[in-house]
Amino acid sequence: MDILKTTNLKKYYGSGDTIVKALDGVDLSVADGEFAAIVGTSGSGKSTLLHMLGGLDRPTGGTVEVEGKNIFSLKDDSLTIFRRRKIGFVFQSYNLVPVLNVYENIVLPIELDGNRIDKTHIENIMETLGLTGKINSLPNQLSGGQQQRVAIARALASKPAIILADEPTGNLDSRTSLDVMGLLKVTSERFSQTMVMITHNEEIAQMADRIIRIEDGKIAGGSHD
Repeated sequence: MDILKTTNLKKYYGSGDTIVKALDGVDLSVADGEFAAIVGTSGSGKSTLLHMLGGLDRPTGGTVEVEGKNIFSLKDDSLTIFRRRKIGFVFQSYNLVPVLNVYENIVLPIELDGNRIDKTHIENIMETLGLTGKINSLPNQLSGGQQQRVAIARALASKPAIILADEPTGNLDSRTSLDVMGLLKVTSERFSQTMVMITHNEEIAQMADRIIRIEDGKIAGGSHD
């Protein structure tokens, strides 16, 4: 079953002679439980695509469906709630709250939503990501790789339909990058978690189930590993 689908997705900036077609009719589908990597050079449209998939920005045209629901049919307030419940984000810059410890950062989205915390699920995630001993540490007491693990744990915590990872290893050295990628793959498999990652790094993309290439705002030929 496709958990994520885009149809003729477009995002244009400007008009007339100066129009920039950041996305120019993208048709894309991701199956439930799949780990897909979207690969493209700088300016190819991959970041714009990720923002659309996550409902962070509205398209010029076309649709994004998550679990069969066209997310852009929702008003802004409803879209914010839908995003918090259904989509987990992992950014290059970690985006942790500096005054909260590891555990508090991980459960923050659940608490914002007023939901009950599934402690067993959180413990499983922390164990999988090797964070059990760091539960009371603040972000500034952690290495970059550890901070990114916390960000991954936070994304997994609310059991989202999809995790969107934006250059998740962009700030990490090559060895830590491979560690973090290995953990993304393990968590994807262990928690049957659908993941879509954007990256410009071919080596990292190879660890995904499928590579989708984007060039000039359009999907190029896709390939399976």
